[in-house]
Amino acid sequence: QVLLVESGGRLVQAGDSLRLSCAASVRTFSNYGMAWFRRGPGNEREFVAAISWSGGRTYYQDSVKGRFTVSRDNAQRMVYLQMNSLKFEDTAVYYCAANRNGWGQREPGVYEYWGQGAQVTVSP
Repeated sequence: QVLLVESGGRLVQAGDSLRLSCAASVRTFSNYGMAWFRRGPGNEREFVAAISWSGGRTYYQDSVKGRFTVSRDNAQRMVYLQMNSLKFEDTAVYYCAANRNGWGQREPGVYEYWGQGAQVTVSP
C-alpha cells in the first residue's frame, strides 16, 4: 500500500507561481514512476506531467510545457510540481499518482495509487 499526500494548493492570481508537493509513504519510492494529473471544473481527469524512477526523464502535457516542472527527491520520498505563469485555465484539483509498472503513461487507469488532491485556484 502506498499513501500519497499532496500539499501546497491555494488561491493565486494569474501569472503567479506555486509549488505542489506530494509525500509518499512507501520505502521503495524509487521503484515508482510518478505523475501529476488534474481535474478542472466540469472536466475529466487529465494528465499533466510525469517523471521517471530516477528523475532523469520527464514528460509534459503540451499546455503546461515551459511553465510547469516536475521533479522528485527519492531520499525524501517526495515529488514536486513547480507551476509558473499560472493561468485561469490551470484551476483544478491536482493529484499525484504512482505506477510501479512504468512511467510517462497518460492514462489514469494504469496508476495504482493516488493522493487525495490539492485545490489550485487561479483568479483571472
